[in-house]
Amino acid sequence: MSNKLQELTDRLYNEGLSKGKEEGEQLLAKARAEADLILENARKQAGDIVATAEKQAADLKDKTASDLRMASAQCLQATKKDIEDLLVGAVSAAPVGQALSDPDFLKKIITAVAERFSASESADLALVLPASMQAELEPWLTGELRKALGGDLKADFSKKVGGGFSIGPKDGSWFVSLTDETFRELIAEYIRPVTRKLLFG
Repeated sequence: MSNKLQELTDRLYNEGLSKGKEEGEQLLAKARAEADLILENARKQAGDIVATAEKQAADLKDKTASDLRMASAQCLQATKKDIEDLLVGAVSAAPVGQALSDPDFLKKIITAVAERFSASESADLALVLPASMQAELEPWLTGELRKALGGDLKADFSKKVGGGFSIGPKDGSWFVSLTDETFRELIAEYIRPVTRKLLFG
């Protein structure tokens, strides 16, 4: 009887051990499979993070290069314009300034313009001249020009006008500005394309 009991005990023990070992191996296999899946997911996420970081870095590099190209082009354009303005200003400033500071030259232009006004306009004229030329021009204005026009002429001398003059009806409805600044701008518009071609091709 004790042998049968021992056999039964041994058999139960071996069956339990075998079953426990089998379950242990199943749990171990399942754990390994889950670990492999976690590792694979981690690698995939790491790859995605690296790919995203590389794309962002490439985009930033492209944007930076584009911004630098644009800034460089704008800087070059601004430098060209500054050189052009300096050259055009130097070429046009001296001759215009000299001509519009010459009292005899101004008298001729003012007479020609004023006569056209008086022929086509019934309004009395207002004239603004440089304050620096008041001594040379005032006697001529009050004498010869007023007599030639046969109408009323109001003349003011302003420190704001460096050279040349502005003329128009007294009511201020409109006027023509022939100052050194407007002449320079006009001449510069004609010189600018030639200068640009000479300088920059």
